[in-house]
Amino acid sequence: MGFNWLDGFVVIAYLAAITWYGSHFRKKQQSIHTYFLGGKTTPAWALSLSIVATETSTLTIISTPGIAFAGNLTFLQLILGYLVGRVFIALVLIPAYFKGELYTAYELMQRRFGTQTKHATASMFLITRALAEGVRVFAIAIVIGLALGFGDVWSILIISALTLLYTFEGGLTAVIWTDVVQLGIYLGCTLVAAIVLLGFIPGGWQGVVASAGSKFAFWNFSMNFHLPYTFWGGVIGGAFLNTASHGVDQLIVQRLLAAKNERDSKIALLSSGIVIFFQFALFLLIGILLFSFYRYHPGLMPPAANDKIFPAFIVTYLPHGVRGIMIASILAAAMSNLSSSLNALASTTVVDFCQPILKKDLPVDWLRISRWITVFWGVVLPILALLSRGAKSVLETGLTIASITYGSMLGVFLLGVLTKRANEKGSILGMAVGLASMMIVWYCSTIAFTWYVLIGTGITFAVGYMASLFLR
Repeated sequence: MGFNWLDGFVVIAYLAAITWYGSHFRKKQQSIHTYFLGGKTTPAWALSLSIVATETSTLTIISTPGIAFAGNLTFLQLILGYLVGRVFIALVLIPAYFKGELYTAYELMQRRFGTQTKHATASMFLITRALAEGVRVFAIAIVIGLALGFGDVWSILIISALTLLYTFEGGLTAVIWTDVVQLGIYLGCTLVAAIVLLGFIPGGWQGVVASAGSKFAFWNFSMNFHLPYTFWGGVIGGAFLNTASHGVDQLIVQRLLAAKNERDSKIALLSSGIVIFFQFALFLLIGILLFSFYRYHPGLMPPAANDKIFPAFIVTYLPHGVRGIMIASILAAAMSNLSSSLNALASTTVVDFCQPILKKDLPVDWLRISRWITVFWGVVLPILALLSRGAKSVLETGLTIASITYGSMLGVFLLGVLTKRANEKGSILGMAVGLASMMIVWYCSTIAFTWYVLIGTGITFAVGYMASLFLR
């Protein structure tokens, strides 16, 4: 069936409206304090929703249903680990971040160890975030290609350019408030898609249970370390993964630092965990409904690639108008995540690298420099997106890229926060050994990615602490 003029109008109207809405925050930008921290005036509830929108990208929406379509609900065990990780961050890392005025997570490493550790962790963030975001941006092309027939290049360039425009103008304030709007759009539309899917299934919910009852399996207590979604890998590995992604990655830490105070920061983080659990449950439910749909319609063939199953259903079976809104909602998630990455990458580049080099006492217009650094990353990410074509599952590829380096970053942060004997030489050596070890694990073993951060953190922490005792 494809798109018609109504669907196209809805998508174009959304893109124009969200770009205008984000750009009108330009007048609030007066310094890097407002550009990168929103002036610390954002309420906790908005930060909470922004955190959820930031960790939700196009690949989350299109890939998560594919996981349940091919499997079951065991992915939610990983989300339970996310909740555990959030509690640890609130108790240990957030209090450390609010001892002084910080713009980035890596300034904490400079305060604890020194400049070299700050540069090492900040550089690792820039590389990891850029590579992982490249995969996520490529997910845009999957949706636009199915809906409008555009090629990969044009799909990525159009969305990247519009997102860059309002991020360039409005800074973190624009990012947060567009996140809030976009979260409401894509969650609302996903609920509509679920209702439409139920209408195609004979017997409604009872028909789903009858045809896909095995898909509702939640627990897997297997001790097989090669399976990604087990109770142990999900809760333990997921806790370490979330502690790294939300506790030491500037993408999320930037929102924690933008809170009015430590209490609001904790409220925003913990409440976002509740929302994210129900959000992933909804996306996985879509996958089960799609499985049931194709079971009741054996003459219809789903796409071979799991990442395309949900987008293909949208552009083929949803009513016109609703179809356009649903595609717009997926683009909303893409633009939300991309804008957050642009601002986080720019903040780390400016605060951790440019300012120390150019010296803060020189008459430099840091707001202007920050905007053009944002443009620089707005060019780099689409290039990386085009280079990431061919990924088997964009969601798991993105998580794997991050998990390889997160262990080293989290390990050195824990050395700084939990120990007094660790020093800069030891921490640098620990990071190097931890990263090298994870590259070997990734290349030479079949251990599930959910264990990567735990392994990397343990190696980094142990080597860094022991080395610090000898490298005084």
